[in-house]
Amino acid sequence: MAYQCEICGKGPATGNIISHAHNKSRRRWMPNLQTVRAVSGSGRTSRIRVCTRCIRSGAVAKPA
Repeated sequence: MAYQCEICGKGPATGNIISHAHNKSRRRWMPNLQTVRAVSGSGRTSRIRVCTRCIRSGAVAKPA
């Protein structure tokens, strides 16, 4: 399973770490994924991995 938000599809971003001497090496920025219980379209509850932005925006329907 990819390290990806199941709602918006946000995944790792890549770039460089640049030191004071301007040496460059590759790095990855990982999304802040949380495992939450969510209600699917058919009314069933399941655990999904979503980013915190989707949780904050209300894109995840939490069970009552």
